[in-house]
Amino acid sequence: MTIIDYSPLWKTMQEKKVSQYALLKRGIDHKTLDYLKKRKNITLLTLEKLCVILECTPNEVVRFVQEGEKSSSLF
Repeated sequence: MTIIDYSPLWKTMQEKKVSQYALLKRGIDHKTLDYLKKRKNITLLTLEKLCVILECTPNEVVRFVQEGEKSSSLF
């Protein structure tokens, strides 16, 4: 089974000095931030928004790990 891991997002945000507040100001809502923290699904539109805001690729936002593989989430 594959698990969604958003740890690349938190690392990218840290490297680019972009806060959660900055994401909120740029159109990412509280519900979406909650989904990201809880490793729930997001839409491709949301993934695109995150990539535009952070000026990055999808690989710098999300990765897929096999069940049992350790994720290195900052959250």
